[in-house]
Amino acid sequence: MAVDLAIKNAKIYLPGGIVEAGLAVDDQRFFKIAKETNLPSASKTINAKGNIILPGVIDAHVHLRDQGLEYKEDFYTGTCAAASGGVTTVIDMPNNIPVTMSVEALRGRIKIAEEKSIVNVAFYSALPENPEEMYDIIKFGAKGFKIFLWKKIGGADPGDEEALLRYFQMAAKIRTPILIHAEDKFLFESKFEELKRRGRNDVRAFLEAHSIRSEVKAIRNVIELSRISGAQIHICHVSAGSSLDAISSAKRDGIKITCEATPHHLFLSSDEIDRCGFIALTVPPLRSKHDQRSLWIGVKSGVVDIIASDHAPHAISEKMRDSVWDVAPGFPGLETMLPLMLTQVNEGNISLRSLVRLMSERPAEIFRIQERGSIKEGCLADFIIVDMKEKWRIDPSSFHSKAKFSPFKDRIVRGRVVKTFVNGELVMDMNEIVGKPGGGKILS
Repeated sequence: MAVDLAIKNAKIYLPGGIVEAGLAVDDQRFFKIAKETNLPSASKTINAKGNIILPGVIDAHVHLRDQGLEYKEDFYTGTCAAASGGVTTVIDMPNNIPVTMSVEALRGRIKIAEEKSIVNVAFYSALPENPEEMYDIIKFGAKGFKIFLWKKIGGADPGDEEALLRYFQMAAKIRTPILIHAEDKFLFESKFEELKRRGRNDVRAFLEAHSIRSEVKAIRNVIELSRISGAQIHICHVSAGSSLDAISSAKRDGIKITCEATPHHLFLSSDEIDRCGFIALTVPPLRSKHDQRSLWIGVKSGVVDIIASDHAPHAISEKMRDSVWDVAPGFPGLETMLPLMLTQVNEGNISLRSLVRLMSERPAEIFRIQERGSIKEGCLADFIIVDMKEKWRIDPSSFHSKAKFSPFKDRIVRGRVVKTFVNGELVMDMNEIVGKPGGGKILS
């Protein structure tokens, strides 16, 4: 009896290194990895043309929008962007309309995603009105809870540390992570009001309001809450070297803490804002070249656990405002993240093994994405075929995302995803979406 799919003439990334072999897939799972002569017959055979097969990327920080924000992005366009960028699983953030912060809200979001998504989708929740609700939300399928410490999104007041401790204690009890947008509410608000009084509405005022000091203070506060409660915490989009210092120290002290870096904080500095203007505004903002270098040291030393895109699409009109305070922060990242990192592999700045660890294996471990993130017989067949040699120019007009702008516009990269497979099915072929809406799975 024939298996569903065979990939031939490939180089396959395995934990022990790259092997020249073929790959058989059956019933959505990796069936056999072997020399081509030892592969079973297949209903469909694909020639990989000597390219590398990697595990699909798991992006743990994605804003898929939809519902009240579908003019920015929806589950179909967002997951098409993911497939184009070699991302086979995304975890959706909760700052939506309505905010994902209850079983009811999560149920409504899942229903829409089931009908539209072409890659796998998992979900976070914001903290609910009552800590006791956290158990039911996790039982229903959420992968963790996100808190924005610089403003209230969800049911928890980020300025009330006694209340936060109760949420952290419940998270520890039900053994689920809390994800942190680390900017201190009081420091941000006081600086913001001062700048507004002075009539400042320029880019540098934005950087002053979203300061490194605010980020570090927030990180130190949640480290202490984790120390007291025993909760697992994950620091999103770390942007500064001093933030990594605090995280590294906490890891040495046995705190349950992980963190992520984004490509924009790794590849761009605040100097880019002069070139790109408001397009490059995000929170936390781009930092100095010194902070860039510190983040790369963190990536290479292992202090940074994962790379995540913080894909944050907006209408272009929301980026083109007269005042910096009216600009929507963020930009799309699903289609640029992996090519930027593959370029670093090609330039010898990071190993392919480290890339797979940062972008597939470790996200699966931290957020309990079962049977995905690696190429192993019996595991679910999420994988990509990558041409490591192809050089190309990033062109936002060709994005599958609704947001067709990027601070990486016209950057030359080397390494292109040529095919993306989700649950054993081809969903993207040479930047053409061939997967059907609803083909991705909802992960719980």
